[in-house]
This record gives sequence, C-alpha cells and structure tokens, in this order.
Amino acid sequence: MEKIKWGILGTANIARWATIPGIKLARNAELYAIAGRSLEKAKSFADEYGFQKYYGSYDEILKDSEVQAVYIPLPNNLHKEWVIKALKAKKHVLCEKPLALNALEAEEMFAAAKENGVHLMEAYAYLHSPYVQSLKDDIKIGIIGEVDFIDTAFVTQGYKEDFRLYKEFGGGAFYDLGCYCTTMILSMIDSDVESVKACAEFSDQGVDNITTGFVRFKNGARAAFNVGMILGKNTNSRFDRLYIHGSKGNIRSEVEYNQSGSLSYKIFTEKGITERKIEVPQNYSLEIEQLGRCIFNNELPFVSPEFSIKNAKFMDAVLKEIGF
Repeated sequence: MEKIKWGILGTANIARWATIPGIKLARNAELYAIAGRSLEKAKSFADEYGFQKYYGSYDEILKDSEVQAVYIPLPNNLHKEWVIKALKAKKHVLCEKPLALNALEAEEMFAAAKENGVHLMEAYAYLHSPYVQSLKDDIKIGIIGEVDFIDTAFVTQGYKEDFRLYKEFGGGAFYDLGCYCTTMILSMIDSDVESVKACAEFSDQGVDNITTGFVRFKNGARAAFNVGMILGKNTNSRFDRLYIHGSKGNIRSEVEYNQSGSLSYKIFTEKGITERKIEVPQNYSLEIEQLGRCIFNNELPFVSPEFSIKNAKFMDAVLKEIGF
C-alpha cells in the first residue's frame, strides 16, 4: 500500500501518546520527520520513536520536500499561523482541535487549503470511531424516533501548570473540552443552530474553569452541555456523559470521549433495553488512515470543512455568551 510520509510540528504530549502511535498503526502512513523548538528535543523524540529526520525549527520541516503531510498539535493560538504556512508549503495538514480560535480563522485556513490544492482536516479522532458511527446509524434508522434533546458532559481535572490555564494561548475548558461536546451534538442533530445560552466560572488567569451551555436548533431539538477543569489537581480524574432522548426512546452512554477497546451504550424503548457493543481500534490511526484515503482516493473527509466551520460558529456563539 502506498504510504504518506508524515511530519509533526512540535513535541506535544498528545503527539507522544496518541498521534505517533496512530501513525505507526495506520496502513497508509509512514512516520518520517519531527520538528521541535530545539534540535535537542526533536532529536530526543526521533531517537525514542524512530523518526527518520529531525529539525530544530518548524520552518525547516516545511522545507523538506519528502514530507507530504504534517500534524500540528501546537497550542491553540498558534494553529492559524502554522497551518497556513504548512498549506502554502503544499503540505496536507491534520491540525489538533479546536482548529481555530473563531470561525473567521477557520474559514481563512480552509480557503488557504483550497487555494494551494491540499487537504486540511481538523483532528477530532473520536469522530472517526465506529462507536460514534453506530450512534449515528441508530439515530438515522429511527430506533429512538426524532431526537429532541441531548445532554452531554466532559469534566476533567484542574491543572497546576499547563498552557490551558492561559487566555493568550487559547486556553480554558470550553476550547479544550467543549469542542468535544459541540461536535458530538452537531453530529447527532441534523439541523442548524437557532440560539445559544451559556455561562461560565472564570479563573484568576481569565480562562473558564467550567462552562455550561444550552442550544436550541431550528428543527426544535435542544441540547445541553457541561465542560470543566474542576476536579482534583492533576489527578487524571474525569467524568463523561452522553444522553440522547428521542420521541420513541433514548440512548445512554457513560463511555469517555475518544476511547478505544470494547465499548457499549444502551438503547431504551418500549420494547425494552438493547445494549450495543462495539470494538473500537485506536482512533488516531483511524483519522490518519482516513486523511490518507482523502489524499490518495479523493474520499470525502469525515470531519469536513463545512462541519468544522459550523462547529466554529457554534463555539463563537458560546464564547460570546460567556464573555470570553
């Protein structure tokens, strides 16, 4: 199978535990080059994970003609700059979520991708999961009727020291965690957002510790979400929830966002309770492979530009509501 040579801009932890293993597992990908803010850090990653090349700056990796696609896991405030630089260098780009700080930035980035004839995809690995696809399939066939309400939460630990604690880096609970809830809601409700209400508690650094929101869609469906960084400091504690109510039943899931392995959710209808069990591979390998098929076979991306922009506008409305 033909393989894409991947480069990574940055030595972020998510690259270490998620995307590098994903590239190694993907059948149409090759782990090729790593760039860090220092040559020493890049070399350390190269030695540990088997990169063929390493660079001491992000500009250098973009000049490597062998690099066909890049993954960008930089802090949120750096996404636009380096995504557009990579696109202009004719590299396909997978950029960590949230792609942009607002919808206008997202539109500019996708316009740059189109102008340069390359692919840009926002990295929501969980949306590539057969678990999420199973949820969407059950809704599509009407097993719980028309969806009228969704309730979802993603609450995790606080941080003693992390870029998420600072506004200038695009930090805060909503940017980091809320984008999971908004994309899940948009994936399950096939309608446009009509109105949004939200409130938040802010830290001394000016980012939201916790945000609660309510959205109404034009088809009458509603959704609520809770996201926060409020649990014990650096404990790895979290809780996740997904509840989808329909006119004929409901779906309940306690599965944490972006998990792999043997996962399940329950469907409650008048006929009784049905449990769906789904085997889920490593999600990051799924998104790497999917972008590869988009490049080689012109497959339509699961996370399309239209979806990303719609979600960015949804997020803009929440951020405006909370005064961020």
